[in-house]
Amino acid sequence: MSVLSGKKVLLGISGGIAAYKTATLVRLFIKAGAHVQVVMTPASKDFVTPLTLSTLSKNPVHSSFYNEEDANAQWNNHVELGLWADLMLIAPATANTLSKMANGNCDNLLIATYLSAKCPVYFAPAMDLDMHKHPSTLSSFELLKKFGNIMIPAETGELASGLSGEGRMAEPENIIAFLEKDLESKLPLKGKKILITAGPTYEAIDPVRFIGNHSSGKMGFDIASKAAELGASVTLISGPTHLKAKNPVINLIRVTSAQQMYDECHKHFKDMDVAICAAAVADYRPKVVAAQKIKKADASLSIELEKTQDILASLGKIKKNQFLIGFALETENEIDNAKLKIQKKNLDLIVLNSLQDEGAGFGKPTNKITFIDKDFVVEPMDLKSKELVATDIMNKVIAYYEK
Repeated sequence: MSVLSGKKVLLGISGGIAAYKTATLVRLFIKAGAHVQVVMTPASKDFVTPLTLSTLSKNPVHSSFYNEEDANAQWNNHVELGLWADLMLIAPATANTLSKMANGNCDNLLIATYLSAKCPVYFAPAMDLDMHKHPSTLSSFELLKKFGNIMIPAETGELASGLSGEGRMAEPENIIAFLEKDLESKLPLKGKKILITAGPTYEAIDPVRFIGNHSSGKMGFDIASKAAELGASVTLISGPTHLKAKNPVINLIRVTSAQQMYDECHKHFKDMDVAICAAAVADYRPKVVAAQKIKKADASLSIELEKTQDILASLGKIKKNQFLIGFALETENEIDNAKLKIQKKNLDLIVLNSLQDEGAGFGKPTNKITFIDKDFVVEPMDLKSKELVATDIMNKVIAYYEK
């Protein structure tokens, strides 16, 4: 999966012959899973039509401050466009547009949007070779980079003038590759290895029946997705669940029982930087598993149970430099019980869930958690979607490594 997947990309197109390549560029963004909106200068419409780009991006194309053909003269809000984007790319960036960007000459919608953007801005110069090396153009390059903009260097090749040299806009495939490499290098968890457990465990009674719980696994799967999105190498060990890993880079290992999860955790833990144990692991299992289906006979049935191995506590005993996060689902004395688990299991952070909170617990799309760290600092959070809770948890991981 591309790092561009899910990203909101604002493509600014200025009036150069290389504008014809932007149709391919939009298609590549869409193929990578990005959401694309296009802002054009008036001159760029001589080289590529708004209809083409609108069809490919599946969004209206903007080129003026208001739509002249609209009887209601609807305003195209450049501030809203600038705030919408996760990244802005101006390609082709002509000498004229680069000069306007560098000097704040705001005479069209593209420049107004650029000046309003809060996201990273990339620009791909495109012009003839003498224009490309002119002192005024070089000055624009330096100013824009000083402002924090990122230049995608022009390539050398045949130019529209018939000359050959530097100034040709980077090919669309190379622009996408540049963006992916740059974005990946800036991911906050790039290079980190994270182990996550999710879902329930099923402890067999006989070949047909088991002891289990109502965990859907969604919380752990959402944490894994967010960790992978932030650049981490993720190993997700999941008990029985219908969920699938959203990101193909996640190493998903499916298990059934607590013992299988224990074995897989210990197999991988030593190589990890972080472990997040979000699974609802059975505390007990049948001492003896019947080889055949138990037949109905008496009015009652007694099954002798034995304790399973405590995965989280066992990892706490052997951890070295790992950042270890546990989950606690409580129904009473929540804070005190969670603090006790931090001490007994040698945790760095615990994520407390209370079944007393509306909207929290198994099988729900939302969760309400409280963070408690090893210094017993308590931080209650609001009720949120599990995706947003996953973001909060990963922000704790990022903060740990930024210390």
